[in-house]
Amino acid sequence: MERIIEIFVVLENKPSTLGDLCSHLAENGINIEAIGVFQDTAKLLVNNVNKAIKILTKLDYTTELRDVLLVQLENRPGALSEMATKLGNKGVNIEYCYGTLNKKKNSTDIIIDVSDLDKAEKILKS
Repeated sequence: MERIIEIFVVLENKPSTLGDLCSHLAENGINIEAIGVFQDTAKLLVNNVNKAIKILTKLDYTTELRDVLLVQLENRPGALSEMATKLGNKGVNIEYCYGTLNKKKNSTDIIIDVSDLDKAEKILKS
């Protein structure tokens, strides 16, 4: 588990918006390592946060940097349930999460935004 920086991007809810966003990043050598897309926002984990922010700002995207947690879970039934329950039992709310499968490590990388990052880190380290 590690604290990472996610890029929060406001998107218009219309056709081609996500494609345009991804194309702008790809054309500038930015790799999207994980993405969560919700009605009018995208949450991105990228290989070069600073460069991505410069590009998106220049293109007039509304962005915000957020500290979130990247949690590596076993790729097995119940792993996410166990993590979520552990946090919930200690009073930490998961605001949102999204994930990506890491086939090389047979694990699932879950990105979570929680109500208390410091407390969540302590809970998950124990």
